[in-house]
Amino acid sequence: MTDIRNDDLSAGSTSNGDGQQEPKGEPRSQVKIVIPADHSMVSLLGSGDELLHVIEREFDADIHVRGNEITATGNPAETALVTALFDELVELLRKGTDLTADAVERTAAMLRAERGVRPADVLTVGILSARGRTIRPKTLNQKRYADAIDKHTIVFAIGPAGTGKTYLAMAKAVKALQAKEVNRIILTRPAVEAGERLGFLPGTLYEKIDPYLRPLYDALHDMIDPDSIPRLMTAGTIEIAPLAYMRGRSQPVDTHVLTPSGFQPIGELAVGDLVVGSNGEPTPVLGVYPQGEKDIYRVTAQDGASTLASGDHLWAVATRDDRRRGKPLRVLTTRNMIGNVRANHYHRYELPLHSAPVCFPYREVPMDPYALGLLLGDGCLTGTTTPSFATGDPELAWELKRLLPGIEVRPVGGPNYHLGQLTSLWATTTLVENPVTAVARRLGLHAARSATKFVPGLYLYNSARVRLAVLQGLLDTDGGPVTQENRTCRVQYTTTSARLRDDVIFLVRSLGGVAYQRTRPAEGRAPHLAKGHLVHHRHDAYIIDIRLPIGIEPFRLRRKLAKYQTAGGGGRPMRFIESIEPAGTAEAVCIAVAAADSLYTTEDFLLTHNTLNDSFIILDEAQNTSAEQMKMFLTRLGFGSQVVVTGDITQVDLPTGQVSGLRVVQGILDGIEDIHFARLTSHDVVRHRLVGKIVDAYERYDAQERQTQQLDRGARTPGRKGS
Repeated sequence: MTDIRNDDLSAGSTSNGDGQQEPKGEPRSQVKIVIPADHSMVSLLGSGDELLHVIEREFDADIHVRGNEITATGNPAETALVTALFDELVELLRKGTDLTADAVERTAAMLRAERGVRPADVLTVGILSARGRTIRPKTLNQKRYADAIDKHTIVFAIGPAGTGKTYLAMAKAVKALQAKEVNRIILTRPAVEAGERLGFLPGTLYEKIDPYLRPLYDALHDMIDPDSIPRLMTAGTIEIAPLAYMRGRSQPVDTHVLTPSGFQPIGELAVGDLVVGSNGEPTPVLGVYPQGEKDIYRVTAQDGASTLASGDHLWAVATRDDRRRGKPLRVLTTRNMIGNVRANHYHRYELPLHSAPVCFPYREVPMDPYALGLLLGDGCLTGTTTPSFATGDPELAWELKRLLPGIEVRPVGGPNYHLGQLTSLWATTTLVENPVTAVARRLGLHAARSATKFVPGLYLYNSARVRLAVLQGLLDTDGGPVTQENRTCRVQYTTTSARLRDDVIFLVRSLGGVAYQRTRPAEGRAPHLAKGHLVHHRHDAYIIDIRLPIGIEPFRLRRKLAKYQTAGGGGRPMRFIESIEPAGTAEAVCIAVAAADSLYTTEDFLLTHNTLNDSFIILDEAQNTSAEQMKMFLTRLGFGSQVVVTGDITQVDLPTGQVSGLRVVQGILDGIEDIHFARLTSHDVVRHRLVGKIVDAYERYDAQERQTQQLDRGARTPGRKGS
């Protein structure tokens, strides 16, 4: 600390610099400041007294230096400020800050403002140390802005150019990424021409938009090793894109999305509608944003599941290293993964599966679902004869008898059983339709043969218990466990019905599993023997390999279940991206959902992503957004994310008559908890000293113009009658 001695010179005359006496005037005081010996006067006053000259310009006081003693003479208010200034400068030196002319000027400005905050506490706050230097706030408003980012989820920074809005936000983003508080950084700004049309720009789409994003690249290069930036961008850890791409994360309007009542085109969804999330539960749609014509790609998984999406649609994926290290899912765009879906001999990107079976509402069914599965597998429902069932496992026949009240399951030789209607001694001779036949007729299964059987929609879109029971009945008849040495057990199912094949795959996927299917053509296959006779194959056979999640048993038949469990179960089902291919263009739409992980279910039970979780998102030049764009951007906020919106409402480049979204949002969101508006002024400009003066001059000019316009309108207003 400095040793301060204050002498009152207000009584009598004062001496000027030439030793001559001046008459008594306004009160004056002389302050002597002793700098501690452990501080170099050169570091305090600058080489060639550069910093001393800055101090002399800032204050109306005579300042003299002799050794480590500084004398300031002037009116008491000025000498008090000089004293406080040197106290702050010594504190800055003590904290290891190198003094510059800019630091001295800003310290003096903060002292004059009398904000109750020590300049040394402001100028020594380190936000990020990068590439050999520390990024710090340079004004009190900048410190308050940086503190607000730490305390709030959404921060709007509004102020003139050169106040460090974007630069400080970028430093905060990089720091959050390094501290693993977020998984990615997204930098965006609207691609709006500033007052002139640039016409046709050559090159690819990214080359066309690059000039608009160049300031973001420049700031990023100041804070991160330039050699690592391409790698981080390829991995999706850093994304720089125009604001329009924030909306471009879309699917074609006729792409189906799973809802609690079944699949529905995404283009027909509205805000408030329910879709199915990754936990199998319904989640509401928060926003629907038409996209117009988009380049579309088909994303196909190795199990044959596929869907369509735009190039910038988001996907939550994991790599082998991510799984091994326990890292959370990373979020990549379709375009990020094109040409990069394999690493050596294995698939690079694993897609998430449902963590629980899809939750469809329970609907009453006319026949027990397990019994229906058994009959679809080994039952005869042609309608020309009494329904029958064939099995070598009496256990299944007994299950049918238990689950079909009023039905007599009667053996008729070998593996065959007739499903006749039970009658009593008092029954009439009136013919009554067999209950099994009646139910089959009601479900549309009457007259269905092996190649035309299917699972009725009433059972497909039903509770998980109903769906699993149907699947277990099918697997207990026409499926079985397949064991391999040193590997987990898979389940295999075979059918000659293409529709039943698709229904089984639907059931497996809806329960959180995966199903791979292949076809064994009938043509060219050798005939097999049946009761000593050659029987030729009339239909192709569809073979499905199934893996179900832990806790979901595929069998009820005891011998099959025991073999499955002895082999260790089916292991963890996995789904990987196999290919991404162009699929033309189409009208597209994007949606935002309320699910915590922002995932929703699209075609073939694929989980896709469409908001921004665990991200630090910076929207720069926000004054050039429309009100609709601002709403779209803010509603894309995901869990664990942080948003900083920066802009200067005095430099709007939107077409005449279009209102800036940054202007509108202040009146809508100001005062909402966890949203903060930081306002910076010309005093916070950190560029050339003239920039602040230019900003002030334009503000005075704009104020004068507004006043002139108001006077002109008042002069043109006609007086009232009788006045």
